[in-house]
Amino acid sequence: MRAEVPEGVWKTAAKVKLLVLDVDGVMTDGRIILDHEGREFKTFDIRDGHGIKLLLNAGIEVVMLSGRSSPILQKRAEELGIRRVHQGVHDKVGVYLKIVKEVGIKDEEVCFVGDDLVDIPLLKKVGLPIVVSDGAEEAKRVALYVTKSSGGRGAVREVCNLLLQAQGKWEDILRRYS
Repeated sequence: MRAEVPEGVWKTAAKVKLLVLDVDGVMTDGRIILDHEGREFKTFDIRDGHGIKLLLNAGIEVVMLSGRSSPILQKRAEELGIRRVHQGVHDKVGVYLKIVKEVGIKDEEVCFVGDDLVDIPLLKKVGLPIVVSDGAEEAKRVALYVTKSSGGRGAVREVCNLLLQAQGKWEDILRRYS
């Protein structure tokens, strides 16, 4: 993976202590399915979830930050062990500032993965702004890295692998599975 990642991104990824994830379009493919009773359905990539668990086990905190509210999101966060979930957020930068203050880290130590125009202000704030491959072109222009994978289709796992490899934690993970 290192050969595919610019050196500046690699160095920045080595310092990340907090991964902030947008949800719709990043953790999901952006589609929302509603049944005839108005129940909402979303799909999550199982490998993305495993990547999040690997990050959490390696000591990198993960936060979900969504403009929408959904009980499905809370359930998924609980399954993965994500403690900080912020839903119905219209001011992502405002919530982000509270999070970094609580956690006690600097902007340079944060990676945010987004996909759309609403994410641009936060992408401009963090040390490692990443946009999924099928994200808005305007958002991609402010990202330091654009994933090869699409939102909801492995993009989060790609970011998790990048962070773990850049921080020298990947080989230990692989040994556990050997």
